[in-house]
Amino acid sequence: MRMKKVLVATLTAAMVFSLTACGSSGESAGGSSSGSKDASSSSSKSDDLISIGFAQVGHESDWRTASTESCRSTFSKENGYDLSFVDCDNKSADQLEAVRNFVEQEVDYIIIDPIVETGWDTVLKEAKDAGIPVLVIDRNIKADESLYTAWVGSDFTAEGESAGAWLKAYLEAKKKTDKVNIVTIAGTNGSSAQIGRTKGLEDAVKAESWNLLEKTTGEFTQAKGQEVMESFLKKYKKDMDVVYCENDNEAFGAIDAIENAGYKVGADGDMLVFSFDSTKAGLQDVKDGKITLDTECNPLHGPRVEKIIEQLEKGETPDKQAYVDEEMFAHDDTVTSVKVDGQDYPVTVVTDEVLKGRKY
Repeated sequence: MRMKKVLVATLTAAMVFSLTACGSSGESAGGSSSGSKDASSSSSKSDDLISIGFAQVGHESDWRTASTESCRSTFSKENGYDLSFVDCDNKSADQLEAVRNFVEQEVDYIIIDPIVETGWDTVLKEAKDAGIPVLVIDRNIKADESLYTAWVGSDFTAEGESAGAWLKAYLEAKKKTDKVNIVTIAGTNGSSAQIGRTKGLEDAVKAESWNLLEKTTGEFTQAKGQEVMESFLKKYKKDMDVVYCENDNEAFGAIDAIENAGYKVGADGDMLVFSFDSTKAGLQDVKDGKITLDTECNPLHGPRVEKIIEQLEKGETPDKQAYVDEEMFAHDDTVTSVKVDGQDYPVTVVTDEVLKGRKY
């Protein structure tokens, strides 16, 4: 492992793309408060451990909790790692600071789940100049590709497109020809998940001449999702056919608002609720008929990143970009599959067996 810095310098000169770097700041694997260093974090790097700094978005959702746990359990001391973890609490400035601190601490690798796509070039160059590879997970980043080593995550636009394709097929199967009214509770503005899922739906809205009544951010949280839905209900009453929530926690909040207002969700109710993530709690709501469609976004990135690190430790070149295979889950079998850009997406009906096998 201690040969790593020499290896990185060699690879930087030899590889087609440049390896980027980071240092270590913030919390240890046991910490949780934004920007503070946990007391259990080691004061200096151990020579026999690979040091990693992880700048996480925050703790806004069940999905995020699963993502954090995946990395913490993978990059444990027992597995040969020294992990410094920072919960950035959805604050972009804090995330940039965390990465800079990682660079100063000269960690071996930096992992970033970017809060927003833009504003990264300067700090990534600092990491590259320090010879530390930067690995981006989950959300996309808009920066010079030579400034980070690899990205692994979801195709958020495809997620939105597949949800739109499912709605089209569902309406056709149910022979619903009336004007379709949709409201969107969007994710954090400027995040790639929000951008992609919003684009996927809005492309379908345009193609099918549906009516998008309004779009407001729910910031990927349950509380904000409920607040936004309460506002929609005051404006539109029950004249909404589809509530398009861009993650499960927003959907939980929206459902609470709808039911508190005396309306019913589901196929035989007043409006359909769509969601993304497919957490275990989300899929329980699918099984119960509260969420009609839940499109998966897999959070278990720890082992995927570890494989990239193992490649780099061996002097190998990882793929620059890797998409995760994901599924779609529905309450019933009205639509069994959809096709987007020539690719088939099977739709799984949620049963007790499906829930039993869910890891997050």
